[in-house]
Amino acid sequence: MNSYYISRRSFMKSLIASGAAALLPSKLEAGSPAKHPNIVLIYADDLGYGDVGCYGAAKVETPNIDRLASAAVRFTNAHSSAATCTPSRYAMLTGEYAWRKKGTGVLPGDARLIIQPPRTTLPLILQRAGYATGVVGKWHLGLGGRDLDWNGEIKPGPLDIGFDYCFLIPATGDRVPCVYVENRRVVGLDQSDPISVSFGKPIGDEPTGKEHPELLKMKPSHGHNQTIINGISRIGYMSGGKAARWVDEDMADTITDKAKAFLEKNRNHPFFLYFATHDIHVPRVPHPRFAGKSGLGPRGDAIVQLDWCVGEILKTLDRLKLTEDTIVIFTSDNGPVVDDGYKDQAVEKLNGHKPSGPLRGGKYSAFDAGTRVPCIVRWPNRINAGTSDALISQIDFMASFAALTGQKLAPQDAPDSFDVLGALLDHTKTGRDHLVEQAGVLSLIKGDWKYIEPGRGPKVSAATGIELGRDTKPQLYNLKTDLAEEHNLAAEHPEITEELALMLKNIRNSKRTRK
Repeated sequence: MNSYYISRRSFMKSLIASGAAALLPSKLEAGSPAKHPNIVLIYADDLGYGDVGCYGAAKVETPNIDRLASAAVRFTNAHSSAATCTPSRYAMLTGEYAWRKKGTGVLPGDARLIIQPPRTTLPLILQRAGYATGVVGKWHLGLGGRDLDWNGEIKPGPLDIGFDYCFLIPATGDRVPCVYVENRRVVGLDQSDPISVSFGKPIGDEPTGKEHPELLKMKPSHGHNQTIINGISRIGYMSGGKAARWVDEDMADTITDKAKAFLEKNRNHPFFLYFATHDIHVPRVPHPRFAGKSGLGPRGDAIVQLDWCVGEILKTLDRLKLTEDTIVIFTSDNGPVVDDGYKDQAVEKLNGHKPSGPLRGGKYSAFDAGTRVPCIVRWPNRINAGTSDALISQIDFMASFAALTGQKLAPQDAPDSFDVLGALLDHTKTGRDHLVEQAGVLSLIKGDWKYIEPGRGPKVSAATGIELGRDTKPQLYNLKTDLAEEHNLAAEHPEITEELALMLKNIRNSKRTRK
């Protein structure tokens, strides 16, 4: 038997242990492997806990996300691993807290790949189980090695860490290079117009937002004033590659079409699609058919566009008759930010909308709005729709999907990923018993308590206006009675504060938390 598969007996034994056996087809041919469910992971960018209807948003409509939630488990205590994008994505794909590894902060657009092959990753686990694996959309984990050349073969990259296919926004929409990479090459590149990129000194003769603001269709509020691409100034300098440059207004259509094509191509065998949208990250430049639809300015319109993207994926699964065989997960890489570098009227047009919902803080923050994010898991006829307050983290996808496909992780793999498959599939109301969050300082959630370690630096971001959750003194909150983290109880409960501080110290000094 193929080594990527396991026998029916051992597969069932593993699933019984994980609490998932009841969700598998009741009839299996003797001696044959069970057919694994497809997995589609839709990973939004900068979407807050209060940004969608099913989590309480009343000022912006998200009918497709809400429809997904109506037939799914909607988690109220699910977390990204960090309050910014690169470390969250790193942790999710490796099962390791990003703060354990240097160089996993928010990366420049020309960073080298920070997940080094042959490391075991989430897509590699599923690839070994016979899945076709693809990533479409925002990457922001670096590409290439020491001699990265945007004009040649770009490796290592996603194809070297478990993905069979990739179509990427290399970093973020506000950073150069403003081109797509498909598998190992820039899409549509004219070799007579080679790409050069710099995050240090200016290169070439392209105009910048700082020197030529009259050329901009969207002006920066802070930073974001370097090379102008498509009427928008970016972080970093770029020259060349004019035929390959993206058009921001078409980005959602482009990556959604690529995601749908991946589903079409792999419809006849198990697949894992990691669809990482650009929305609602800056610059928010939705397609004209969405512009003005929300009444909340470009940020709200980007939420409407994101909802459309989700609807397109769901409609494709329906059309291909794959809905019942597919686990769909919808979540976000970190909490919300309103003004994140461009004058797009996001603040002026909030109109009472609360991106963080009942939570305090947002992107970049140690308060819970930095990492507590929407998380919806649907598997029709296998999962009962409802709400779960189980504590789960995206870092747990690796161990949980390993359990789902009957695989055992090696000791060195996924050191901080817990098997919470029972919670994901709504068999149990409990998930992991503790969680470390990263946002400049570390915090620890255990039970109802949250401890934020002391840290220096500003309490409020001068650029974004977000409360960062930093204090020179320890912070302790009871999330059951004080979800908004308004009452610091560290002085009232010194024994709990000391216990959690010691636990966090031990976790930091250890190399793993998975037993």
